[in-house]
Amino acid sequence: MKVTTYEVGFNAQRKERRRDGELGFTLVELLVVMVILVLLASLVAPRVIGYLGSSRTKTAKVQIESLSTSLELYKLDTGQYPDGRQGLVALVQRPGNIPSWNGPYLKKDRVPLDPWGQPYFYVYPGKHGAFDILSLGADKKEGGQGEDQDVTSWQ
Repeated sequence: MKVTTYEVGFNAQRKERRRDGELGFTLVELLVVMVILVLLASLVAPRVIGYLGSSRTKTAKVQIESLSTSLELYKLDTGQYPDGRQGLVALVQRPGNIPSWNGPYLKKDRVPLDPWGQPYFYVYPGKHGAFDILSLGADKKEGGQGEDQDVTSWQ
């Protein structure tokens, strides 16, 4: 079968028409979708950030309760709480001359940091109980509201 120049030109023209008529998204449609996504993200992001902040505070409370329980176990074994010099490290490493130490009292080999990456403050004897454990929150300063509030063993 012999193909003429006219048929080749006609087929090429049909292909170009098909490309012009192909379904696709225009720039305006893409921009509208992008605007909708940005609006949704701006509505959802503050809620997600709020949940993140409250979950960090709750995590700190749970960790403080766990540390308090471990300190009670330490006291049962040794007859006293670790002093301020020994601190919470006494829960994972035997302090010098305590033969009745039966630890480690935490599952991990180190004392956890608070959810904001800072060490917990341990005070013995405590002002609010036998001992005090404290995290200063996100702002790393005393006091505060929301995620900046202090998380303590006595509240």
